Amino acid sequence: MNNPKRTVAATVAFILAVVGIIAAFGLSGCTERGQVSYNLSQDADNFNVRRRVTVINMRSDKVLLQMEGCLSIKTDPDTNELNVIAELPNGEYQKHFIYLNEWTMYTVEQIDSTKTDKYNYEFNFLPQELPGVKITSKD
Repeated sequence: MNNPKRTVAATVAFILAVVGIIAAFGLSGCTERGQVSYNLSQDADNFNVRRRVTVINMRSDKVLLQMEGCLSIKTDPDTNELNVIAELPNGEYQKHFIYLNEWTMYTVEQIDSTKTDKYNYEFNFLPQELPGVKITSKD
């Protein structure tokens, strides 16, 4: 005759063992690519990755603007904006908003993977795409 307490304990032990095995296989499903992607995203959000943001007018195939430097980038689906934050040499930050619509798109490129000057960034408007704006320079 079987002991009911022993049967319940054996069943619980078996279930826990199966759950443990499933959990182990689930955790081993984390790929190196996934971990590297996560780490790069964290580095970029901490202004340690040099990036280039390019906004393109899809109607005309013209580049509207480019921004380059150690930037943290996030899209806001509620306002349809791209939020870009850059850290300045004095420890202050600047936040830029780039409005996107159905005729604009953006790309983000990682420029390099080495330590760079995290305070150096560029923001370039391309004047041929800004109607009514006249650019002059002292040369």
